Amino acid sequence: MDKIAQYRSVIKKILQEQAHYKPAHGDIEPMVVFDETHDHYQLLLLGWDLPRRVHSIIIHIRIHNGKVWLEHDGTDARIARQLVAAGIPKKDIVLAFHPPDKRPYTDFAVA
Repeated sequence: MDKIAQYRSVIKKILQEQAHYKPAHGDIEPMVVFDETHDHYQLLLLGWDLPRRVHSIIIHIRIHNGKVWLEHDGTDARIARQLVAAGIPKKDIVLAFHPPDKRPYTDFAVA
């Protein structure tokens, strides 16, 4: 399996595992969205927590220039650590939610 195919597989598995956690309140459905054509992968929450509508991105990961870009992690699951534990090297993970000038101070890729 080539590197990008492996990264896709790892990302999808992690998101599917995270989708098993349903909020304790409201009528809210976790939903995974995989766009392999453009390499965007998301976990969303959709539904109602009366009286408000819930539509929020919990995790957004993309593959860009051969690296895994963690665009958003709204969990306490430490998705970056899960990516590493699943075999993706830190040098291929960009914590995109950090400003570019702060990324050199992480153990992960800058871009």
